[in-house]
Amino acid sequence: MLDDRAKLLLKTLVERYIAEGQPVGSRTLSRASGLELSPATIRNVMSDLEGLGLIASPHTSAGRIPTARGYRLFVDTMLTAQREQFAAPSLAPDQPQKVIANAANLLSNLSQFVGVVMAPRRSSAFRQIEFLRLSDRRLLVIIVSPEGDVQNRVIFPEVDYSQSQLVEASNYINAHFAGLSIEQVRDRLQSEMEQLRGEIAALMQAAVQVSSEVLTQAQDEVVIAGERNLLSVSDFSSDMSHLRRAFELFEQKAQLLRLLDVSSKAEGVRIFIGGESQVVPFDDLSIVTASYEVDGQVVGTLGVIGPTRMPYERMIQIVDITSKLVTNALSHRT
Repeated sequence: MLDDRAKLLLKTLVERYIAEGQPVGSRTLSRASGLELSPATIRNVMSDLEGLGLIASPHTSAGRIPTARGYRLFVDTMLTAQREQFAAPSLAPDQPQKVIANAANLLSNLSQFVGVVMAPRRSSAFRQIEFLRLSDRRLLVIIVSPEGDVQNRVIFPEVDYSQSQLVEASNYINAHFAGLSIEQVRDRLQSEMEQLRGEIAALMQAAVQVSSEVLTQAQDEVVIAGERNLLSVSDFSSDMSHLRRAFELFEQKAQLLRLLDVSSKAEGVRIFIGGESQVVPFDDLSIVTASYEVDGQVVGTLGVIGPTRMPYERMIQIVDITSKLVTNALSHRT
């Protein structure tokens, strides 16, 4: 257990390193901490901190830098984030895809790092389906989810339907099947096929197929914004291998999805520090995340990805505020 003096010196070291990006020496610590200690005493404390695995000494410098374990102790016990009023615009409750894209850009712009948002898990039900005749045997299927999300698909039926037939079919489908999941619609369609008129049955089958494709393609989408911001971060620009690994993470997305999915099961803001676990596989990356809700139910996660040497207080505020903006935008649609 650290005493108060060691805690203050560790806190000061982490804050100085985050601000300046340079190893922190005992003389700097003495001035910045405000403690009237001799350089020898500070060196002894730093040696103890190093022995505990909280700080490390780079080979090229006499100063020290925080380790992943040191960052974790700082974040968990020494961070006192003060709420600031960011000039963050409200997110218009337009279509959910636009809210998600705007949120990713907002996170990136405010943090100057990378913004990531896991799109809401889409409902397997539909609120409304419409058919629009584009030309001979070419139809546009318009699917509206219960959340107000709109998806369009062009299909090529074997029969050339008139627009009046399409309107009749969509009216029947919306009256009898709206609100049901695609699986429920498919089951009912199998049992009621003989009772349905030919054009309605065929269009129902087409609508179910299109809806299934939309849902399959849309599940677990991750929206990423601001990857290029990492090019101006010295921690990455000075080492192309670090930058390459970060961009591989963004391209694969699978690991990001697992991370964001873990975050969605927790309340409040969470911080994942690279190097301390398998959750973030890269020592030089940290991720600050928070879940967001729709009408009181957690449906997704968002966050900021940046260097381990990031200003955590500000990132916590940015992520917390953005999660609330997304929750409000998606929960109070007109």
